[in-house]
Amino acid sequence: MSESVIQVDNLSLTFQTNDGPVHALSEIDLDIQQGDFVSLIGPSGCGKTTLLRVIADLEKATGGSILVNGVSPAAARLARGYGYVFQAAGLYPWRTIAKNVSLPLEIMGLDRTTRKERVARNLALVNLEGFEKKYPWQLSGGMQQRASIARALAVEPDLLLMDEPFGALDEIVRDHLNEQLLALWGKTNKTVVFVTHSIPEAVYLSTHIVVMSPRPGRIQDIVVSNLPRERTLDIRETPEFLTIANRVREGLRAGHSYDDVES
Repeated sequence: MSESVIQVDNLSLTFQTNDGPVHALSEIDLDIQQGDFVSLIGPSGCGKTTLLRVIADLEKATGGSILVNGVSPAAARLARGYGYVFQAAGLYPWRTIAKNVSLPLEIMGLDRTTRKERVARNLALVNLEGFEKKYPWQLSGGMQQRASIARALAVEPDLLLMDEPFGALDEIVRDHLNEQLLALWGKTNKTVVFVTHSIPEAVYLSTHIVVMSPRPGRIQDIVVSNLPRERTLDIRETPEFLTIANRVREGLRAGHSYDDVES
């Protein structure tokens, strides 16, 4: 039986600004099981990234509760219970790819042999063998993002948090990286929480799609995918895929309608 990796109960977050309070999240209830691939989708400003940052202890909830691996987000962060992949690769240009992936391991104080082994293993997972001595500026944008994923995996977390990592890439590269990410998930069985604006990307990658409404961010719908775990891009043309995509699209429309009523 699967275990809950993330448990969110009636969570809210309000930012205090000079112009008054900004209600970013409201009444969020979410249970993510071990091995799930969960995408958060919604319009800009709906709180997708904010929710991800609360899970990562980069923002603090102002109401409700959240557990990550059975402990507070702060405790999970200190235990290095998750890896985080940002929108930009964030690689240091003066460090080689291997040195960039090794950086969190150096901070952890791991010995050189262990660092070298983990770097090699995780670069292989993202198909970057042979690029260890290259610098970020010598790699394409997609390759840089794969290196940032290897860096997040190097700390050996059970949970991978990804904030729209492929949003700035062209569609062909994005499709390729979606395929590679799905293969990586299949190999590692990590629990993944993935922020995206793309309906096809969310449906292709996920076991669950969390549809969020405009600010204050609420969960409008949670769509469970019945697609097979092993998928190729061709699945996007199937009736099953289109049915799920349409439900996600309807949830997004309903969320906007709900927002209009509230305002």
